[in-house]
Amino acid sequence: MKSIADQLPPEIARQIHPDRRKNEAAYWAVRDQLLDPYRGQWIGFADGVVVASGSSPVAVFHAAEASGRHPFIICVGREEEPCRIRRVAWPYDASYPGEALPLISVEFRQASGSPGVVLDRVIPDTGADASVLPWVDCQLLHLDPSLGVQGLISGVAGGSAATLAFRIWARLDGQDYPCRLQADFVGGERILGRDVLNRLEILFRGPVGEVVVNP
Repeated sequence: MKSIADQLPPEIARQIHPDRRKNEAAYWAVRDQLLDPYRGQWIGFADGVVVASGSSPVAVFHAAEASGRHPFIICVGREEEPCRIRRVAWPYDASYPGEALPLISVEFRQASGSPGVVLDRVIPDTGADASVLPWVDCQLLHLDPSLGVQGLISGVAGGSAATLAFRIWARLDGQDYPCRLQADFVGGERILGRDVLNRLEILFRGPVGEVVVNP
């Protein structure tokens, strides 16, 4: 199995923490033994053991990263399925080509309770498995590639691309929410996915062009 890290842009791949590669290779060495107890579950794998597991990717991601062991994070038995990022159009931003689009501002934080960076024109996308920011925004957040977790993302048209996922927080309506942020090295859209949206109540008021968080 080719390392996901090797599918990243070379200048980014060189910065991957060596333990990430080690844990990815170690996972594949014992993967068949993990199928029975963990098939269909997300796990964090480090130093030869499962350090976190469960059905929620964002919950497992945050728990595994909290171990500080640079785990490899994957869904057992579905390793080649990318994190899907889909587009859902709503009648809001009239300047958007075709159907208009809902947009919100979100403060992304490296740590809960610490100041972050407020980004506008973020698309609340219920069709996206996780949140996505272009790499230039990740650089604004001072995200270190050596702390990223290698993975795959896919658009609505199919195919997949390598990504780095980061354990960060999204702040909306005065509260911090755990976020499983995917870095996009090709596209330029900002997307808030179900990793965050499923923890909120969101009201899309299409006729008046308004998105209300926790109405």
